[in-house]
Amino acid sequence: MTIKRQRVVLLQHERNEPGGLFTEHIRERGMELIQVPLYETNEVPPLHATHLIIMGGSMSVNDEREFPWLSTEKQIIREWVAEGRPVLGICLGAQLIASSFGAPVYPCKKELGWSSVNAIEDELFPELPGRFNVFQMHGETFDIPEPGMLVFCGEEVLNQAICIGSGLGLQFHPELTLEMIQDWISFLPSQKQESLLAQSRQYLPESEKICRTIADRFLTAPSRAFSWMRSAG
Repeated sequence: MTIKRQRVVLLQHERNEPGGLFTEHIRERGMELIQVPLYETNEVPPLHATHLIIMGGSMSVNDEREFPWLSTEKQIIREWVAEGRPVLGICLGAQLIASSFGAPVYPCKKELGWSSVNAIEDELFPELPGRFNVFQMHGETFDIPEPGMLVFCGEEVLNQAICIGSGLGLQFHPELTLEMIQDWISFLPSQKQESLLAQSRQYLPESEKICRTIADRFLTAPSRAFSWMRSAG
């Protein structure tokens, strides 16, 4: 199928984990956005698109028996990366990219809130600072498979971003708005909520710039024969 207009498919695993700022950047560029609510459809439709975004979710990539579409997503990731088609995974999406290429995904110390990450591959995003703050909400991590490479690392959980050919996975959440964070942390005690919201007001301006930088690189990537590392610099 020939796609004349750039089209982004966004796979959404949870109702409260939409594309956030990514959807804004997609629409700013006049690209077509198709959001697939897997929490309703329970299956991945044929993806006629130029770019693919895979969002987060509370399930584990290992829960294929309960969520059979996870195995479909992994197969799609392998196919897209083999063809050099741009894929961006966020949180669960990053873990799916790692798992698609044989890396184990397993429980880790739960991260909830703001923490700092450090750049390992400076050439991949030279516009970004070497160290910056990101919002985290996850309880599993992944190893780096061959031929992948670590892009960002953290202090509590080491592997914070992975690059495999045309696939980029971010364990953290650059797409969040203050309203999304308020929703996500609503189950916490009020004092903890207030503390996290104060931090969010401090760190979100930088986080939004980081999201735009990543989105710009992703959305301007060619739809075929793309590699994050070849595009570095």
